[in-house]
Amino acid sequence: MILAFDIGGSRIKAARSHNGQLTPLGETATPADDFAAFAAALAGFHSTETAVAISITGVVDPTSGRIKVANIPCLDTRNVSADLQAALGLPVLILNDADCFAMAEATSGAGRNRRNVFGVILGTGVGGGLILNGQIVTGPGGYAGEWGHGPVVENPALPCGCGQIGCLDTVGGARGIERLHLHFTGQTASAQAIIAAWRAGDQSTMPRWLDLVSGQLAMVVNLIGAEIVPVGGGLANDTVLIACLDQAVRARILRQTHAALVVPATVSADAGLAGAAAAGEARFG
Repeated sequence: MILAFDIGGSRIKAARSHNGQLTPLGETATPADDFAAFAAALAGFHSTETAVAISITGVVDPTSGRIKVANIPCLDTRNVSADLQAALGLPVLILNDADCFAMAEATSGAGRNRRNVFGVILGTGVGGGLILNGQIVTGPGGYAGEWGHGPVVENPALPCGCGQIGCLDTVGGARGIERLHLHFTGQTASAQAIIAAWRAGDQSTMPRWLDLVSGQLAMVVNLIGAEIVPVGGGLANDTVLIACLDQAVRARILRQTHAALVVPATVSADAGLAGAAAAGEARFG
């Protein structure tokens, strides 16, 4: 059995997984500044499980095992897997939350029974997780599926938190829609209001957003051969927007298909737990 955790900056969610069946165990506060307290919080959920799998908003270097996580200081730059294994006496697998989202969709969501799944996050910013032949791809340094970064947007070319200029992350998420709207109209509005105006006929911002995002996503689909692209994050709640993005992407890829490719994710808010559990069972058996 796998003890799965979804670690956030303020709360820890826990579940037990056995043969693909997930049983929620509740949640507790995240001790962000005290590693001993953090380990004790996880240990409080342990009973008969034989391994631990964790979903977290951070990047794990597969070579060093060290994690970069901004919102939990006691874990930042630490080899969390090794340290937790010593504290808990169980093997521990640490996974990026976007990878867990993609894994959840590949095993029990919109990508079920598909070999190649690219899980896309369109929330505050842009993220992604890549599943090839049923396996999470981590890449050197722990970076893979990060289609939101790299200098690809020229108008507007905005500074990104990663240090580059013109990343899709600067314009592709909800805050990006607001930046685009301000750039092209000179007006400040929320992403929700901008999308609502577009659905009512306004063409000032969202057609540009669709052009920028669909072009980059089509390139990724051509590159990795994704069979399905489940979308999570706040923007995925707008099914009309995702349907329009799907049409724009399918018009730009090499493979011609009438079946939907870019679709709303179907796994619940517990995608982090489900993905961690699935990856844990695959790793530890």
